[in-house]
Amino acid sequence: MRTLPRGELVTVGGRRIALYRAGAGDPAVVLLPGAGLVGLEYDNLLRGAAELTTAVTYDRAGTGWSDDIALPRTAAAVAEELHEVLAAAGIEGPYVLAGHSMGAVYARRFAQLHPHDVAGLLFIDPGHEDILRHLPPEVVALNERMKPTWDALPDLTPEQIEASRQALSQLYAQWPDDIRTPLVEHRLTHWRTGIAEGRNLEDEVYAELSAGGPLPDVPLIVLTAADKNPFWVQHMPPELLEAAHAGVLALHAAIAASVPRGEQRLIAGASHQYLHVQQPGPVLAALRDLLARVGTG
Repeated sequence: MRTLPRGELVTVGGRRIALYRAGAGDPAVVLLPGAGLVGLEYDNLLRGAAELTTAVTYDRAGTGWSDDIALPRTAAAVAEELHEVLAAAGIEGPYVLAGHSMGAVYARRFAQLHPHDVAGLLFIDPGHEDILRHLPPEVVALNERMKPTWDALPDLTPEQIEASRQALSQLYAQWPDDIRTPLVEHRLTHWRTGIAEGRNLEDEVYAELSAGGPLPDVPLIVLTAADKNPFWVQHMPPELLEAAHAGVLALHAAIAASVPRGEQRLIAGASHQYLHVQQPGPVLAALRDLLARVGTG
């Protein structure tokens, strides 16, 4: 077990789960990291949300400073783990769940399984099983051609590690010193975790969500990164890039329209993976609006 730089360990199902909490009040805001990311990478949102109510984030089993587990996992397993962690930590629902990328996928599964424990939802540039229906056929074909053979990816070279260390240190320059250094080193050591977590997303997890039923009738805000996908920028002509980006916007609009109190917001100056780092203000504003709509105690 790696030394936890901050937070606490909560034991559920025989495994220790790293939990980070701050603030006080109801309903609690629960931040669900994206694939390959961990709770400490959302420290800026944790501290901001803690000024409004109880704020919580965590490391899923198999990630961060939580105990290891075989990856990938079903969305139901991840959702039930979070439900048990919150109960064991004495954090009562209903919750405002804020999930980023694959974390939004897991938040949606939590809402399907425990609708009465959800007061509001914030999806930060979420994934969804209908994505291919909204993309031009040329983009779908390109994605298929460009998929790497994950098992054959070589280890990072010392030069790549150092370049990544500098980039991540700059990215998290505003993070407290006791968090930034272990966070950066963890990312450099465990960069394959995100690959492992997402391996079953497009088949098993998306099928699970599709069959899981609708979202509960709670306030929902979907945040969409307005900047173009960096991978697409490198491999698509401008007209196809615009069509692909329009498809993502349409998908997120459809997610917002799937519930009576849904809303989509475009976030300028942000790309998918680090929207919460590049533009924390609009994320916190969305949380503030959701808390106002559901009422705080």
